[in-house]
Amino acid sequence: MKIRHWIDQLNTKVGQVISWLSGLLVLLVLVDVLYRRLLSDTQTWIMELEWHLFSLLFLMAAGFAFRHDRHVRVDLFYDKFSPEDKALVNLVGGILFLLPWSAVMMISAFQYGMDSLAIGERSPDPGGLPARYLIKFAITGGFMLLFLQGISSVLASISTLKNSRSPWK
Repeated sequence: MKIRHWIDQLNTKVGQVISWLSGLLVLLVLVDVLYRRLLSDTQTWIMELEWHLFSLLFLMAAGFAFRHDRHVRVDLFYDKFSPEDKALVNLVGGILFLLPWSAVMMISAFQYGMDSLAIGERSPDPGGLPARYLIKFAITGGFMLLFLQGISSVLASISTLKNSRSPWK
């Protein structure tokens, strides 16, 4: 399916690009630690940038992690299921939980970002980062990527069930 391929490629590319932030985050933490140890001081913007980068890594890579089955899952039984049973679990879980939850989070987070933008929210701390609404809109972006990957997963599950020798044909 073209739409599944497009979604999978999108999340793979975003995941590959966003993974570079981990190296940047390590360097930033190193600078922060050295600055604190050598100068007995710290900069608010550095600490805030650290959690911004961590947030971006976590949020924007969620779809990538789900795409490559690297997300958290309780595998008490799932691991032993047949491909058809796994597809059924993924289909039901995607339709009942993942897609609705991601949609609710996208809508809520978008409003959260809009409220922040409307007041021109910035860091409340002196020397902090401006434009806090940017990181709040990243919540919407991350859940949008996860939602799209959920659609791809549901479509893959349907395809697996249609092509199996089960009564779901």
